[in-house]
Amino acid sequence: MPCGDAVAVWDVALSDGVYRVEFDHGTTSGKRVVYVNGTEVMRKDWMFKLVGKESFSLGGADTKATINIEAVGGFAYQYSLTVGGKSLQKFIDHRAKTTKTWVVRVDGTDCRVVLEKDTMDVWCNGQKVETTGEFVDDGTETHFTLGEHSCCIKATSGGKKKNGIDHSLLLDGLKVPASSQ
Repeated sequence: MPCGDAVAVWDVALSDGVYRVEFDHGTTSGKRVVYVNGTEVMRKDWMFKLVGKESFSLGGADTKATINIEAVGGFAYQYSLTVGGKSLQKFIDHRAKTTKTWVVRVDGTDCRVVLEKDTMDVWCNGQKVETTGEFVDDGTETHFTLGEHSCCIKATSGGKKKNGIDHSLLLDGLKVPASSQ
């Protein structure tokens, strides 16, 4: 569990889930501890150098993440997170373009469904689901099931190149609104 030296917290949405990264930095001892979803994944005690970088992996795909520690004057520090070699904001912006996420309630349970647009892989609550794809008159359909429910992600073009492809999730034939995560 995180202790009293927490200096930064970030939430990182990957295809297999949302990960909370917490960083403890003891500025008198130099101690550095990284927690992911409350579990300690990296610890260094008694560091003499108070600035630097700490790298670790996130998620099932072992996405590389790095916490950067920089001095900003006196004993003040600035902390930033890079994910997959990009600043967190650039990573989030890239994911917004390459994935689409829906949160839908199925049989009393919230399900986080993520479509990876480049591979057409579909994830539900951190598990990759088996899909079948087919071409239809107005685009493509990717079919899968959630429990006993029939799901389909429809990919259609708005007809204008700048609008791109629209992805919609249908659960038992009803459209589900997209989520911001």
